[in-house]
Amino acid sequence: MIAATWPRAEPLDERLLVIDVDRRSTVDALIRDLPAQLYAGDLLIVNDAATLPASFEARTEGDARIELRLLARGADDATWRAVLFGDRDWRTRTEDRPLPPRLDAGARIVIDGDLAATIVAVDPISPRLVTVHFERSGDALWSALYRLGRPVQYAYVSAPLDLWATQTPYASRPWAVEQPSAGRPLQWRVLAALRARGIEIAAVTHAAGLSATGDPAIDAALPLPERFDIPFATVAAVARAKRRGARIVAAGTTVVRALEGCARDNDGELVAGEGMTDLHIDGSLRLRIVDAIVTGLHEPTASHFRLLEAFAPTALLASAYDHATRAGYSNHEFGDSSLIFAHAR
Repeated sequence: MIAATWPRAEPLDERLLVIDVDRRSTVDALIRDLPAQLYAGDLLIVNDAATLPASFEARTEGDARIELRLLARGADDATWRAVLFGDRDWRTRTEDRPLPPRLDAGARIVIDGDLAATIVAVDPISPRLVTVHFERSGDALWSALYRLGRPVQYAYVSAPLDLWATQTPYASRPWAVEQPSAGRPLQWRVLAALRARGIEIAAVTHAAGLSATGDPAIDAALPLPERFDIPFATVAAVARAKRRGARIVAAGTTVVRALEGCARDNDGELVAGEGMTDLHIDGSLRLRIVDAIVTGLHEPTASHFRLLEAFAPTALLASAYDHATRAGYSNHEFGDSSLIFAHAR
């Protein structure tokens, strides 16, 4: 499959591969056709987390150039789990980046001479996985983060990404360190068409983490525990959909992680409020809440492919992705999408 190198000018023209497990069928469609693929009464749930500028060029006290890439917020807005990278520009693939110098607790990192952070802990998973505490907090910190940072970059894109290119149309709180990419093509026109067809739309906020770091030890542990918030209105919408026998459609694996992680930890019940989940999605997961997923396309060797085995058998996924490759679909964050129905209505 060919990697998409930039967001499509018209997101509604992006392709949508529809995979139905019960029918063992694969259908070619477009994102603009999503309303026609769902029934009145179905419920689409999106992740409304805005994407942070999570990548920072920095220097160590020994004047070594590094990249500090945020991973997840800690107990307060000045404390973050982060990953360190050696010096290279955005054109270098994550797995090809050089190692950063080893930094221990107490080491100070300076970003552009204006913002500094101190390493307060080094994770046993890898010396590149650290917890940092910024020397600012509140408005002063957030202003500096947005002024000095940039979104996580991808080596296969045609130019450096601006922050606007990594946001969903309905982004709200800045919780995600990488874009919740499944929701990116869901423009307001398609959302309005969904509502006009009688399909409900609700949201969760999930702090989508890094998809890869190039460090085998860290990548094997991903995704690390992530924060989510499920509004009472979303819990109520799920209950209504379940009562009428409608399907719950998740826009992305982060939505699945929030909903199914919450249900797993509450005896199958969805509970409103903030929480943390360490749920790993794979073929062993028994779906309690979600019946279908809108998600991007990734090659079968990618970790994302394993996540989709919670929704469809491996053989069906492999056959569908072979078809997508032959049909010229594109993959990765700005590529085409798939809609997988794990359960019929």
